[in-house]
Parts: sequence; C-alpha cells; structure tokens
Amino acid sequence: MSNLELVELEEILVKPAVHVRVVGCLIEHENKILLCKRNIQPSYGRTLPAGFMEMGESAADGAIRETQEEACAEVEVLSPFAHLDIPLIGQTYIIFLAKLKKPHFSPGPESIECRLFALDEIPFDSLAFSSMLVTLKLYAEDMKGGKPKFHYGTISKRPGTSPSDINAFTLEYHMQS
Repeated sequence: MSNLELVELEEILVKPAVHVRVVGCLIEHENKILLCKRNIQPSYGRTLPAGFMEMGESAADGAIRETQEEACAEVEVLSPFAHLDIPLIGQTYIIFLAKLKKPHFSPGPESIECRLFALDEIPFDSLAFSSMLVTLKLYAEDMKGGKPKFHYGTISKRPGTSPSDINAFTLEYHMQS
C-alpha cells in the first residue's frame, strides 16, 4: 500500500462514518416536566429521558424505549418537538412531546432520581447537556405563547470551552413552525 492509501484508510477507520442519533421524550404531566438525574457519565446532571437510537428502531420507538429504561415510564408520543444538531460531537437530537400512559415513573439503572418540575422550577443550572438546556428553554418559551411548536437548530459549542459547560454555545439556524 502507498502512503496515500494508508492515510485514506486511517481516515476511514478513525473518523466516525455516521452521526449518532439521540432520541428522547419531553413528557408533560399535570403541567410539569419529567426530568431524570443521571447516574452515569459523561454528566451527572438532570436530563429528559433520552439516549442513543438503536439499529432497527424508529426515532419514536427509540424515544419510548429510552423513557422506559431511564424513567420506568410508559409514554405515548404526541409529536416531534425538536431536532437539534451538534456537529462538533457528531450528534443529532430528536426530542418528542409525550404524555404518560399511567402516572407512574421511577429511576431506571441509568438514573438516580426522576421527578416532575413545574416550568418555573426547572433547575436549568444543573442540567446535564446543552441540548437539554436548549430544548427546555424553547419549550418554556413556547408555553408562554400558549402552545408548543416544532424547532430545528444547530448547537455550536464555543471554541476553547469545556464540552461539559452547558452554557458555552450558540443556537444557530433556529427555525420553528
């Protein structure tokens, strides 16, 4: 193999071939939002029930599965709410609005707590990820207007900041309908 062929092969093997899709549910119950406190890395903060989509499942099915795994909750997906791209880390978040089928939830193995928060009680400073901060702020803003919209945007992390700094970003290409 030539040096050029070795470099091309190394790029194929080292660079991720696809974006990772993270799917989850924004669950409203009695005018409160269900948040889980994470029990695993990369962050121990609060988050919506969400996780990596698996091969062979739709985004909605993955969001339902992740909600069951993280919050032991059965949900009905109502509609898509947000599609957020984070190019720097190769992730796409697809968050659905959902409702509890039964008013029961509890921490799964990846959570140490699951709790309902009123919109004005959401602990924005202790959220695990910037994607959750964006999602929840967009939802709170929508609800001030009376109803949720669908949102698309790109989260661009600020150069030189820590990936765990949930406030070190800009939301670009924000579109809503």
